[in-house]
Amino acid sequence: MLNRHSVREFDPSVTIDRAELTAMIQEATTAPSACNLQSWHFVIIDTPEAKEKLKQAAMKFNYPQVDSSSAIIYIAGDTQSHKVYRDVWTKVYEAGKISKEKLDQIFNSFLPLYENASPEFLTLDATIDGSMVGMQLLLAARAHGYEANAWSGYDFKKIIPAVGLDPKRFVPVMAIAIGKPAAGADILKTDRYDVNSQISVL
Repeated sequence: MLNRHSVREFDPSVTIDRAELTAMIQEATTAPSACNLQSWHFVIIDTPEAKEKLKQAAMKFNYPQVDSSSAIIYIAGDTQSHKVYRDVWTKVYEAGKISKEKLDQIFNSFLPLYENASPEFLTLDATIDGSMVGMQLLLAARAHGYEANAWSGYDFKKIIPAVGLDPKRFVPVMAIAIGKPAAGADILKTDRYDVNSQISVL
């Protein structure tokens, strides 16, 4: 965590196997999420054709990292994750991990909150979940020996269709470019603000 820096210039000759990308994503999904809804969805972008589709929404200053990275994993928030919530927790109950009383408590408290929620609530909730899993993915990439950069320099209205998702269901969170730094890559190691200037006590 303390040695992670954003890399924007990658070695284009390095490839990452889809199985390893999937493993990184799986590790990242140990992130917490509101009511365990896991309101995230991942799109793997690792071919020239897919990168060209992404560039239809990306801002031009991000083209170099899009072109040179081994893969971009786009994280979208899923505003309809609660629709499978009942199935997820029923399987947990059937596996003997929770009691029937606990199952009923979950269905009678959390589920109605989401079934009756406004689009704004669901969007914010999914964005928070996606942000937490995104940070985990940055750290998972480092654990696998890669560097990464989280970015959102794209047209927010175009990005969800550009990555092949339904804009009525999914909301933008972030793209994460992953790979090995290019030789001589300019890695900006920035300072952080004095933490005391960012803390207040209630």
